[in-house]
Amino acid sequence: MKLIGLIGGMSWNSTLEYYRVINELVAERLGNLHSARLVLFSLDFDEVERAQRENRWDDAATILVEAGNALKRAGADFLVLCTNTMHKVADAVAEGTGLPLIHIVDVTGNAIKKRGLQKVGLLGTRFTMEETFYRERLKSRFGIEVLIPSEAGRIGIHRIIYDELCLGKVKATSKRSCLQIVNKLIGQGAEGIILGCTELPLLIQPGDVDVPLFDTTRLHAQATVNLALAKD
Repeated sequence: MKLIGLIGGMSWNSTLEYYRVINELVAERLGNLHSARLVLFSLDFDEVERAQRENRWDDAATILVEAGNALKRAGADFLVLCTNTMHKVADAVAEGTGLPLIHIVDVTGNAIKKRGLQKVGLLGTRFTMEETFYRERLKSRFGIEVLIPSEAGRIGIHRIIYDELCLGKVKATSKRSCLQIVNKLIGQGAEGIILGCTELPLLIQPGDVDVPLFDTTRLHAQATVNLALAKD
């Protein structure tokens, strides 16, 4: 089994989900008392969030590269960023560490294509929804058209993520707000919905919507286990 290098702590609530799902999947695949071989570097999210907010993405990338290199020294065979937003600097992390990195957008794109969908809605932080690194990768690599909420919807989801979910707060009122936004995207032609923030599955589950829901945390964790258990 390859040694997984997790860069987490953005926030720790979703990192906990990664750890749980990865170990559950390894146990399902291998049975008995098996669990994942992994090393985790948990960042101080306040430092990362400040760099995001101040548009200091080079500084944010440096933080992640340092974490990745620490995992490399610990013996990690590949890296996993436990976040959607910070895949904005994923190429810099892969280049700065020299380690393979499982890109969350590619994992998500493959899952969408397997369902035969061509147009999906995207929920996430404002960085993920508004900037091009996520939507353009889905378009250029997979031919998937991405719809995003209105400006008011984007502001609302961003606030829920940072002010509530990243602090471990799951509110019924926020769930209703998010589902209203989701239904508007479906009304605009979205054939599926990407939960493009690893905290959002804490709030929205598959039974909540009438179209396929793409839980990027679980999809990313599944791809991680597949690579960890792959034969060389």
